[in-house]
Amino acid sequence: MDFRLTPRQAQLKADARALTDVIAAYENQCEENNGLPADAHAKIRDAVLDSGLQAVNMPAEWGGAGLTIAEQVTVQEELGRLTGALWDMVWRPANALRFCTPEQRERFLTPVIRGERRDCYAVTEPGAGSDPQNLATTATKNDRGWVLNGEKWFVTVGDHADFMIVLAAAGPERAPTLFLVDKDTPGIEMTRVPRFMHTFVYEHPEFTFTDVQVAEDAVLGGIGEGYDITRSWFTEERLMIAARTTGAAERALELARDWAVEREQFGAPIASFQLIQGMLADCAVDIAVNRAYTHQVAWEVGQASADDRKTLHAKASIAKLAASEASGRVIDRCLQIHGGRGYDRTYAVERLYRELRVDRIWEGTSEIQRLIIANELIKRGSGVLDLPTA
Repeated sequence: MDFRLTPRQAQLKADARALTDVIAAYENQCEENNGLPADAHAKIRDAVLDSGLQAVNMPAEWGGAGLTIAEQVTVQEELGRLTGALWDMVWRPANALRFCTPEQRERFLTPVIRGERRDCYAVTEPGAGSDPQNLATTATKNDRGWVLNGEKWFVTVGDHADFMIVLAAAGPERAPTLFLVDKDTPGIEMTRVPRFMHTFVYEHPEFTFTDVQVAEDAVLGGIGEGYDITRSWFTEERLMIAARTTGAAERALELARDWAVEREQFGAPIASFQLIQGMLADCAVDIAVNRAYTHQVAWEVGQASADDRKTLHAKASIAKLAASEASGRVIDRCLQIHGGRGYDRTYAVERLYRELRVDRIWEGTSEIQRLIIANELIKRGSGVLDLPTA
């Protein structure tokens, strides 16, 4: 076994850290103003393009960075250090856009890769969260294409994006289908922008769709393929969450370690107190174990055949579940080590404390991950625990 980063991964890690350092300069501004102004978005966009880390999940022949899953994990781990979810400014087009026709790719995906457009994914509804089968948004066929009616919640980047990938029940068969929809299409209304506990450089608005007319060629990937396309990218996205939360946890530990070494109480640095040492050690264990497993599964995904898909799906759920919950434990300890300062929003540990909580919810709650893992164990035994063989 060779667990060393390849020279390419080492360079990607360095490039991602350098980009992270550039973007980190905007953290306090994002926190204070609940977002960033247009000029900051433009500067960060240019920095992303200069770094070559735009669209790391898209092929190089389409203009993306063309990274493997293992390489993407290396990059996302560094970006995860950013607060304000500024990591999301290093855009990764929705994996569903890989299913674009050549014409759709030219209109939607290629401009996203170049940083000229932005997509958002509209799946969740008031009655369809963890169980998307409760889908209420409908698509009705007419002589001009399809008419969409419904409501979508938690549309991340919905305030900034200029087109949407909308999941709807199409036709009398209620076939789950994805549609590419320009956000300025008549009948689309952004009805509410909730304020969540974290500060996010983008918002997660709610939208209604009232008699929204789209053309026949708005269908993405085929009628009835909406669930399959959506599920197909869960493995990758859950690994990216595992990587980002691990990176965030490492930053929190670095900050807590430095604070513990410098902060004196009772005539000595608090790092000399065994209770503090115990918390630091537990943080290191949580980070090291989850980093190793996340990288292992990312490597496996890149080597696997289609026959391994379900097992790897479960392994990605293990990584997401373990890393997201471990990062929550890490940041809780690191905030405690900071004492009252840890409750101050100008300190990164406070922001991370609020922001990491959502990682146990989106892209499948911790409870859903447990169901996926248990289902794999029940159906196929403990093979989900196996190491790959040569």
